[in-house]
Amino acid sequence: MPTPVHAPDPVPRETARPGRRRRLGRVALALLLVLGTAGAGLFWSTILRDLPDAERLAAYQPPLPTQIRSADGTPLFSFARERRIYLPYAEIPQTLIDAFLSAEDKTFFSHEGLDYPGIATAILTNLRGLLTDDRPVGASTITQQVAKNLLLSNEVTLTRKLKEIVLARRIEQILTKEQILELYLNEIFLGRNAYGVEAAARAWFGKPAAGLEIHEAAFLAGLPKAPSAYDPRRNPARALQRRNWVLGEMARNGRLEPARLAALRALPLQTIAARPIANVAPYGGFFFEEVRRQLIERFGETAKDGPNSLYGGGLWVRTTIDPAIQRAAEEALRDGLVRYDRIRGWRGPAATIALGPGWDQRLAALNLPVGDPDWRAAVILARDAGSFRLGFADGSTGTLYYGDAVMARGGTPAHQLLKPGDVVPVAPTGAGAFGLRQIPLVSGALIVQEAHTGRILAMVGGFDHRGSSFNRATQALRQPGSSFKPFVYAAALDHGLTPASLISDGTLCVYQSARLGRKCFRNFGGRSAGIQTMRWGLEQSRNLMTVRIAAQTGMDRVVKIARDLGIGSYQPVLAIALGAGETTLARLVNAYSILVNGGREVEPILFDLVEDRNGKPLFRADTRRCEGCRAARYTGQPMPIPVDTRRQLIDARTAYQVVHMLEGVIERGTATRLNNLGVPLMGKTGTTSGPKDVWFVGGTPEIVAGLYIGYDRPQNLGGWVQGGNVAVPVWRQWFTAAFAEEAREPTPFLAPAGVRMVRIDRRSGRKVQGVWPSDSPKAAVIWEAFKPETEPRRLAAPPPPRPLGATASRRVRTDSDFLREHGGIY
Repeated sequence: MPTPVHAPDPVPRETARPGRRRRLGRVALALLLVLGTAGAGLFWSTILRDLPDAERLAAYQPPLPTQIRSADGTPLFSFARERRIYLPYAEIPQTLIDAFLSAEDKTFFSHEGLDYPGIATAILTNLRGLLTDDRPVGASTITQQVAKNLLLSNEVTLTRKLKEIVLARRIEQILTKEQILELYLNEIFLGRNAYGVEAAARAWFGKPAAGLEIHEAAFLAGLPKAPSAYDPRRNPARALQRRNWVLGEMARNGRLEPARLAALRALPLQTIAARPIANVAPYGGFFFEEVRRQLIERFGETAKDGPNSLYGGGLWVRTTIDPAIQRAAEEALRDGLVRYDRIRGWRGPAATIALGPGWDQRLAALNLPVGDPDWRAAVILARDAGSFRLGFADGSTGTLYYGDAVMARGGTPAHQLLKPGDVVPVAPTGAGAFGLRQIPLVSGALIVQEAHTGRILAMVGGFDHRGSSFNRATQALRQPGSSFKPFVYAAALDHGLTPASLISDGTLCVYQSARLGRKCFRNFGGRSAGIQTMRWGLEQSRNLMTVRIAAQTGMDRVVKIARDLGIGSYQPVLAIALGAGETTLARLVNAYSILVNGGREVEPILFDLVEDRNGKPLFRADTRRCEGCRAARYTGQPMPIPVDTRRQLIDARTAYQVVHMLEGVIERGTATRLNNLGVPLMGKTGTTSGPKDVWFVGGTPEIVAGLYIGYDRPQNLGGWVQGGNVAVPVWRQWFTAAFAEEAREPTPFLAPAGVRMVRIDRRSGRKVQGVWPSDSPKAAVIWEAFKPETEPRRLAAPPPPRPLGATASRRVRTDSDFLREHGGIY
């Protein structure tokens, strides 16, 4: 019999309800968990994801300018895009700290990164601002500002604000309050391109932060909100109101005695005029620009290029510039260009501007590159009887008399052509009086280099670097003309010829190649001198002899020397022997330095030491090994000598032979204008076809200097122009000015081992006995340098006997006398 099935008893309603609530609770909890997870994910993806690491601030280094020094460490120049001088917290005046805390963050030392009451106030303000489209305001603490300035951007968004809040909390956990405040007071922008309180103090008041008065510190503390809006030059009333508000906040916060408040508020707000970002030296513009290029190439330009960049690394750079030599070089080249340009006549005004209100600002905006420090840009304001009234960029005026404006244009004096509104360079001639000047159209360059180290002591790349930053000393490719000839002679000396070898000066026509065809060479004056010594050919710069020497030696050997010495890479054609291949002045001067340095490699350098902001050396030009040079003390041991590992580029004996012949260029050749300077000199002039360029490169046993003059777009300088009458006077002016106050002993060029000094007849090249060279530049008998076994064997005819009384009062010099005087024969 089946068992009956009974229906279950119904669950009481009171028992079912708790279970349902539990299920609903679980669902709600799961929903909240999902929403929380989604919210956390959204918060992470929008706020925390890619959030900068706050720990970076512990090692943060603000961008600092690169400081440029002269060879003796004197500050000259700085490269900076942000004016900043970093101050450690201990060196920041308490007055400044009190002023900034009162203006920006009163509770800085008590909060943990966020000002919650301030945040609540800002939220209410921003909610009201939604109805008026006002810009949102914040309640940023100093910690938040550090986070925004150093780790975030300036975008006004809720996302950025939330990131700022998170970072502020993290920063407070990583850095101390003093470290945070140090970062803030060195990073904050305070107008006039000044970042940080030290730079701002100098930019606004011309004094360091330690020298600021309380009211001056209050002015700086009021600037972070809107530096341009509180500029006293633009908005004096608003700036004064802001300063006084900061003073009031300082008094309310107990950082200023209330009794002093009224007196401080009554003080006028006096700031200095805005000044350039860098302490620009009044000379060396082309030099420093070349330094800038090389530093960027080596270290980078901005912070994104590395920690030691030019505009952010705070580098300390010791350059090789010698201020006295640089100033003398600039003046000499400038005067030479003006001298030549004056002969070409007046070309007209440099510019024309509208007169009337604001003429001084329009004149200043021209930034006319007048070059000479005594010259000024002036505008003709009016024509008076016998004179013009001049106006200058600073608003002052002067007088230009007709007699000081006589440069002619087409036969008409300039004073008849000038009119109001014309802008011209002028130079002072008396009290309030000025003379007309003209910016030369012709240009040029001049370089001075230490022969043995390669240190560039001076570099001038044109008339005025403000007119063009193109550095003609390093960037202009020009034909060197006859100043290239010494290297042709060096190739010949290296391959069997001697200074006494005889070469024909006759006409020479050669077939160069299918493309170049047949070419006939001639001397500068078109004449021939017959058979002459190689020395005479170089001294007199004879083209035909040079071409014959090149042909006999082989142009492949000539261009190899040019390549090895860094002059250039050329095709082996005879025209190159006369300087038809392009090079730069810097390369050619360096090649002459190699000759003076005994054929050993020389690398031109503009700076010899670079250190980072902490004084750690990053670059040293002198990399020679020197054991014992850093000994703690001297105990009588032999003096250490650095090991010179530079390459020997040409035979030292060949180099000396060329230098010895180049001394003859000064004594009796194409550069005799220099033979009375009282020191041993060597050098070579150069004049290119046209002539389009004129050159001179030469120097002493220690220094080599070279220059060229020519138009940027090569054109004829005039048939009368030569290196000897245009370039050499410039070199002479530089040398006498650079060393006017320095007593220079006549140190000779030293011959290396293996050179024999032999007496020869200067014209025939034959060996001479029984006669000694005299001090006369044109003596018949001279000392000549030979390599062993290359001196001439044939003797010259004995000189005619002297009159009986001619030598009665003179002691007869013997070989022993000569050896004692010269320390032997090398």
